[in-house]
Amino acid sequence: MTDFCNMTATALVAGIQAGDFACAEVMAASIARIEAVDPAVNAMVTRDFDRAMASAKAVDAKRLSNEDIGPLAGLPIGIKDLEATKGITTTYGSLPHKDHVPDQDDVSVANVKAKGGIVIGKTNTPEYGTGGNTWNNVFGVTTNPFDTDKTPAGSSGGSAVALATGMVPLATGSDFGGSLRTPASFCGVVGFRPSPGLVPDENKAVGLAPFAVLGPMARVVADAVLLCDAQSSFDARDPFSRARQGAMAPSMQAADLSQMTAAISADLGVAPVAKAIRQLFDQRMRYLTSSFAEAQKRDPVFDHIHDCFEVLRGVSYVAGCKDIVDKHRDVVSPLMIDNVDRALAYSLADVADASHTQSILAKAWLALFDEVDVVICPAASVAPYPHKDKFVAEIDGVKMPTYMTWLALSYAPTMVMACSLVVPCGVDADGLPFGIQLLGPPGGDRKLLEIGLAIEAVLAAEPETMRPHPDINKLISAR
Repeated sequence: MTDFCNMTATALVAGIQAGDFACAEVMAASIARIEAVDPAVNAMVTRDFDRAMASAKAVDAKRLSNEDIGPLAGLPIGIKDLEATKGITTTYGSLPHKDHVPDQDDVSVANVKAKGGIVIGKTNTPEYGTGGNTWNNVFGVTTNPFDTDKTPAGSSGGSAVALATGMVPLATGSDFGGSLRTPASFCGVVGFRPSPGLVPDENKAVGLAPFAVLGPMARVVADAVLLCDAQSSFDARDPFSRARQGAMAPSMQAADLSQMTAAISADLGVAPVAKAIRQLFDQRMRYLTSSFAEAQKRDPVFDHIHDCFEVLRGVSYVAGCKDIVDKHRDVVSPLMIDNVDRALAYSLADVADASHTQSILAKAWLALFDEVDVVICPAASVAPYPHKDKFVAEIDGVKMPTYMTWLALSYAPTMVMACSLVVPCGVDADGLPFGIQLLGPPGGDRKLLEIGLAIEAVLAAEPETMRPHPDINKLISAR
């Protein structure tokens, strides 16, 4: 029997298009895997199985009639529950919206459908994407498939878990301070944070802020490219959206690392990183650095980045969440309340200083890529932690100033509008996934993905650095 749940998305598309197997067979395998495994992890919190199967059968009928079935060829897609889906409950992880059923798709979802993707369900998220641990008062906690006492991180934790457990071959995510990247690292999958505007987002609370983006998640880099192409389009409602120059997937090739220079940094010069993560990163880089023409130990310029992030994120938080916190303070997440209340304490001078700092750092980031081709760092500052802890309060005994500080490896690149790719890099001493983050300049998406393809191949060739897999049978028995 064909193991559809472990096949790559690109292989599934090729098989469906060639008639080697039916789209409905792939959909049935996804539904069966969700029903078997999700009770242990709580990732696919809203399901649309009947409509998904009907759509899959319609794709098969179109293929038999030699009609175009699109580059996604009817693959089951998990959509993060922050993206509106027509006719499917979209809660944003928030009790005031627990029964909300949109009458139209967000443009990113509509794009995926137009390219042949089928929405099988919605993946869990913390309320309004707030926090690095996927839990909310509507659906509860999502657990890490490698250790169900641990968190998959957040806020795209449901998508990361659905991918790691083979529920779906592709899933969507979103990212401001690491919401897509940290779950990818904690679950041993791939997450791509594109440059602002590559995937249009017409619903940002602050349209002129480039920091919140939508992006793809997958199990391998080529699959992330496939989904990113499907999500992308020009949409004038997003001021950062640009006209596309054609799809990336068909022609993308792995980069020649022997002609490139990498900057290697364990902490980007500013991030608190656990000693164990530093040691593991240094050890794993020994497998990779010899592939480059030159690998420099070098930190980017991120002076004053922590205050810059807190203030500018606060602007977006007040714009997007103040109303719901004011109306529903008794039922919304304490982290949402904390974000809004702290943000309201900033002054106009604070916002001006943060904006000025961001402009200086963004220029320094661009200048760095006159000398290097990619920056490589750990994807997360700690290993997956217990999901009973809503955030990382301290690292190696040092208390974090805010509940977001442990995510500085992610939010520092956000502030300079970097594109970022997280790829799996084996497991730690406890058998939990470890990921590395590849960083490029804004607009450098294609080059970064080509570098990612090459690095993925290097890591996949070594048992210690290849992508890990959770024990599916253990999860099924734990239900």
